[in-house]
Order: sequence, then C-alpha cells, then structure tokens
Amino acid sequence: MEVGTAETIAEIEESRKRRSSKIGGSNSPTGGGRNPGGPGSNGPGDDKAADDTRFIPEKSRLLTGFLLLVVAMTFGGLAAAYIVLATNRSLEWQPFALPIQVWISTVLIIVSSITYHLAKTKLDHDQLQIAKKLFVITTVLGAAFISSQILSWLELTKRGLYMQGNPYAGFFYILTAVHAVHVLGGIIALGSVLLRVWHPTSNDEAIAKRKTIAQVVGWYWHFMGAIWIVLFLLLGFWQ
Repeated sequence: MEVGTAETIAEIEESRKRRSSKIGGSNSPTGGGRNPGGPGSNGPGDDKAADDTRFIPEKSRLLTGFLLLVVAMTFGGLAAAYIVLATNRSLEWQPFALPIQVWISTVLIIVSSITYHLAKTKLDHDQLQIAKKLFVITTVLGAAFISSQILSWLELTKRGLYMQGNPYAGFFYILTAVHAVHVLGGIIALGSVLLRVWHPTSNDEAIAKRKTIAQVVGWYWHFMGAIWIVLFLLLGFWQ
C-alpha cells in the first residue's frame, strides 16, 4: 500500500467520525438537543402535565354542589318519613320534650355559622391572623355541638327513652346522629382550611386555592346549619 493512499483513507475515516458525532449530539433523542416531551423541556408534554396539576376552582365548586345535593336528598327522605308518621298519629308515636342540650346545640351551630362567615370575609381581605382565630373558634364550636348532641342522647337514655317501641324517639336518634356525622365531616374539612391559612404565602395559585376551599367548606358548613334548624323545628314543633 502506498503512503499517500493510507493517508487518504485515514482522512476519510476521520471525516466520517466527525459527521457521526455532530449528528448524534444534535439530532439524536439522547443527545444534547432539546427533547420536546422530556423533563425540563418546554414542549407539549410539559403543557399537558401542567394542565393536569393545575388547580381548577370551578371543579371544586361543582363537586361541592353535587355533595350538597346528595346530603339534601338524604335528609329530605328522612324528614318526609318523619312527617308521614307524625301525621298518622299512631299509638306508638309518643313525643317528648326536647332536652335542654338540643337548644344549646341550636345556639352553638348558629354562632358557628356566623364566625365562619366572618373568618371567610377576613380571609378574602387577606387578614390572615384574624381569619385564623375565627376559623379556630368555628372548629371549637363545631366540637361543642357534637358534644351537646352526645349529652342529649345520654339525657334521653336516663329518661328511659330508646329507639325501640317509640318511632318518635327512633327518629330523634337517627336524625340527630346522621346530622352529627355530617357535622364531624365538616370539622375535618375545617381542619384542611386551617392548615392552608396557618402560614402566609405569596403564591397566587396557593392563595386562590385556599380561598376557594374556604368558600366551598363554608357552603357545606352553612348548609348543615340550615338542615339543623329544619330538624330542630320538626322534632320540637311538628310532633
């Protein structure tokens, strides 16, 4: 082989290697070029992921509205059955005077609705310290409401009033117990609101999220207060 020919072949091989390295570094999927769908890129894959994790207030409001509809149907069915039996005036239907704890419960849930409204108003005006205190007060009032319900059940058992043999007593226990469970769920939701307002933030999405959650939890809390007023009127004045 001649020396000139060997040098020509070496130059050709070196040229091929350079072209291969350029192609692999700029256009290959694993190279240094930008990957449209990979992590850290700005391609369509990132936009879709951002849309999936973005908080949508309308979705929270819609789900809460559906929940309130289900709750309304549940209590509506129970109240309708109560009215039918109370109207029939069967021999087993034996009403009794409501314990004082029921009246206390009514006051507690009305006051808690007021404090929640004030807390939400302060939150909307970015007065976090006052809003936080009012949310804590609302939570305490909710817990006191549950406690007063338990005391009312204990009072009825001391009177010898049980579910068996008296449909009125049965409805009293069922209606107040179902309502207490829903209020307990509201207290848990209040805890999530407290966690979000406990520390200030400058993130616009976080601010919008906590205000929306406070709004929908407020819908639920006020709704449970309104249902209690209806139950109180039924049990106390439609006997």
